[in-house]
Amino acid sequence: MQAILALEDGRIFSGIGHGAKGECYGEVVFNTSITGYQEIFTDPSYAGQIVVLTNPQIGNYGTNPDDNEATHPYIEGLVVREFSDQASNWRSDQEADSFLARNQIPIVSEVDTRALVRHLRTRGVMRGVLSAIERDPRKLVEKAKNIPSMAGLDLASAVSTPTLYHWTHGVDACSPSDQVECPAPARFHVVAYDFGIKHNILRRLVQVGCRVTVVPALTSAEDVLALKPDGVFLSNGPGDPEPLRTQVGNVQRLIGKVPIFGICLGNQILGLAVGGKTYKMKFGHRGANHPVRNELTKKVEITSHNHGFAVDPNSLNLSDVEITHVNLNDETLEGFRMRNHPVFCVQYHPEAAPGPHDSRYLFDDFVALMANHSHA
Repeated sequence: MQAILALEDGRIFSGIGHGAKGECYGEVVFNTSITGYQEIFTDPSYAGQIVVLTNPQIGNYGTNPDDNEATHPYIEGLVVREFSDQASNWRSDQEADSFLARNQIPIVSEVDTRALVRHLRTRGVMRGVLSAIERDPRKLVEKAKNIPSMAGLDLASAVSTPTLYHWTHGVDACSPSDQVECPAPARFHVVAYDFGIKHNILRRLVQVGCRVTVVPALTSAEDVLALKPDGVFLSNGPGDPEPLRTQVGNVQRLIGKVPIFGICLGNQILGLAVGGKTYKMKFGHRGANHPVRNELTKKVEITSHNHGFAVDPNSLNLSDVEITHVNLNDETLEGFRMRNHPVFCVQYHPEAAPGPHDSRYLFDDFVALMANHSHA
């Protein structure tokens, strides 16, 4: 079946449809990862977005339940160069085509993704419609123009868990040759705000010795403190951080009361909580190959990213916070810590699965922060 991707500026990309025979709407973004497409499909941070994958062949190793980052896919649609209807991997139990079709997600393949990505890098990410139903490009462009902008959208509350739950599962080996140590004894109780949290974040927290309680995005600071946490974790998530006034207010009331570690959207919420500002990036950072310099050690880490907003470093009061990480591609802020409180955050994903793993030490840093605070 034919499928069409129409962008709000009138650019049209036609190809072959897979997955669900339907129509989807969202912000069109691109990810430069070589592998890990199932983790991308199921990352809640992609809510409201149609994802373009730059790796030329997608679907060739199928899908399996262990690689899900959430209970179901969150992408609105998928754009690829070549899509494989067959899976060749011993871990696969379902083709990627069937996996996305079952979740009503349309796919378009045979698209010149190089041209599309160059267009998005030049013009910036934009709204689009992917359809395997409508054949008139002009109608699709008009639909794209009427999609709400990602700026100003609170999507984190929509993807968050509706109820509190406990997570106790650590990291599993991916193959017989994969050497994974047993989780450390659970010394610390961490309350994790779910703004769109990924399973591998929870697994990594358990792995370093945390007992994890996950709470909804709008849980009050008072209710979090009533759970008597040793630390609070602020997760990744989709959408614009600026509308999250309730979440920012809760974090402000937690600062100074308990150690805090934030990543991705959690980093942006902390930036707002300490008086900073955020802004929408031209085309964001999405991929598993971004170089970040740790300003404390001067080491460069290759990191996994998925964000379209960032904290403006010029808006931060450097007498209160210290910049700890900087992106070497564009000098954007990638992390900071507070000088007088046990609080730190990064913009990227240290839990990265399938990788890279350069930044896993940050989970150990969080444990050390909680240990020092408990002895203070």
